[in-house]
Amino acid sequence: MTVDEAGGPESSCTGGEPEPTESLKAFGAVVKAFRKRARLTQEELAPRVRYSVQTVASIEQGRRFPPADFVERAEDVLDAFGALRGAARHLARRPGLASWFRQWAALEEEAVSLCTYECRVVPGLLQTEAYARAVTLSVPPPPTEAQVEQRVAARLERQRLLNKTPFIAFSFIIEQALIERQTGGRDTTVALIERLLECCTYTNVEVQVMPLHQPNHAGLDGSVQLLETAENRWLAYSEGQESGQLVSDPKAVSVLLQRYAKMRSQALTPEDSMSLLERIRGAL
Repeated sequence: MTVDEAGGPESSCTGGEPEPTESLKAFGAVVKAFRKRARLTQEELAPRVRYSVQTVASIEQGRRFPPADFVERAEDVLDAFGALRGAARHLARRPGLASWFRQWAALEEEAVSLCTYECRVVPGLLQTEAYARAVTLSVPPPPTEAQVEQRVAARLERQRLLNKTPFIAFSFIIEQALIERQTGGRDTTVALIERLLECCTYTNVEVQVMPLHQPNHAGLDGSVQLLETAENRWLAYSEGQESGQLVSDPKAVSVLLQRYAKMRSQALTPEDSMSLLERIRGAL
């Protein structure tokens, strides 16, 4: 796994469907079994759950994480006795490797709002090419030149989300230490600060810096990303080294939302964050 986006796994991520995992394939097999029990083809099931035939096929093959509304509609249409809901909850709680981030990246495409707290690296959506390259080269094992180019290109391509219409509302909280660390050296850091200051001017982007001295910090459990869907449902994504977890359980997501809200009050205001970044730039 490589360091991606919000510091998290890009995993040689080039977008598209997640790699099949045993849990996703098992869920797909359950859907297929209930579909056959109901004597329906994929073409017949698709309009009833209001998804395309391709989506139904991808879920049954374990190549796509099942959206919540698909689970609910399939549960009702297939009269699955709660089996699909139960299997989906198990999927949501189970850690996965970088394929989970691919699904998260797909969810970002349709998001209404995105919130990111990072304490490891500057979020990928805010990185410069030089910084992305430095981050990629920093983490062993050493990547090949082709891997570096692939990962950097994938990260920069995702930045189109910042200007995608209709606008997504972005909130970023980043640790001051990430700037002070000077990953990639002075010139890379100066360019990174310029990029952050530019993003601060976007009407749909809010950047806050968590100061070095903050005795009360709600984010001590680590980085987290939160996403609001078009149906106004919140999901979360968290990760560690060599693992990632998509979180959909409402109670668990609520806890993370509370922590993020607390951090927004503990971080510097957007205006003070810009002033701090300008001071750091001036001191380099």
